[in-house]
Amino acid sequence: MNIRLTIGVFLMAVIFANISAQNTNNSAKKESDSSKSYILTDVSYISDAVFMGRRDSIKAPYIMPSIGYYDKSGFYADASASYLVGSEENRVDLFLVSAGYLFDVGKLGGGIAATKYFFNDDSYNVQSETQGNLTGFLSYDFEVAELSVIASSYFNDGSSADFFGGLMLAHNFYGMDNKLLISPSVSMYMGSQYFYEEYYNTSRLGNRKGKGTGQGSGGAINTVSSSISIDEASEFNILNVELSLPFQYYHNSFIFSIAPYWSFPQTSSTITTEDQVFTEDLDDIFYVSVGISYWFNTAKN
Repeated sequence: MNIRLTIGVFLMAVIFANISAQNTNNSAKKESDSSKSYILTDVSYISDAVFMGRRDSIKAPYIMPSIGYYDKSGFYADASASYLVGSEENRVDLFLVSAGYLFDVGKLGGGIAATKYFFNDDSYNVQSETQGNLTGFLSYDFEVAELSVIASSYFNDGSSADFFGGLMLAHNFYGMDNKLLISPSVSMYMGSQYFYEEYYNTSRLGNRKGKGTGQGSGGAINTVSSSISIDEASEFNILNVELSLPFQYYHNSFIFSIAPYWSFPQTSSTITTEDQVFTEDLDDIFYVSVGISYWFNTAKN
């Protein structure tokens, strides 16, 4: 079983900002001696901040350096920063730290992790009112495809916690003497939307924390509202269906990656303000991440 992909999927569910760095950690594990501990460093770029098929009306592209320690026992710790680029508000928008345990036994793999987020006070990231999460996953390799099941709880500032579940099917293709890995996948995520309700109350409909202008459904609504609710916030619905096509190429201790994503958001939210009720438009989203990673064992051979 190639647990590289399942770890990447698992940690992608933990936080979008770790997509490139964590998609590569088991490529490093595969090329190094799996009985040894290693350190993985990464610098990645993601073209927009997308979470559960939701994003802000203003794009939020990030450059994300990260470093993680992966112990041979399965325990790991990782830290990352996200620097907002391509706007008038260039800044460090997020710090996060994560720790957990990963295992791989035959065709079965899994893990559990806890993550803490430190968002900038002016962040308009759709996830910016999230303070932390607990996430677990199990994955099984059926040869023709690898099936992953994900469950997580996200803790929000000032509202109830969100609960999410996810399913993913993926298959790995190798080329260039196994130095090239292509992993097409399809995933579906379900859950509640308290995080989205908090985001609307701080960063949309004129309530923008920073200097940008908030917009509502389809960019047609721009109003200040002190009380906003989402009718579906407490419901457990399908939120996103996503296709991805990650490419990875490794050379010595370097791993080069690029991954396009096509997101198809589901379950449009019914937004209630003090003076109106409307249903938002959810558009399909294309975004991409690219990264360069370097790993090294922590003990001499």
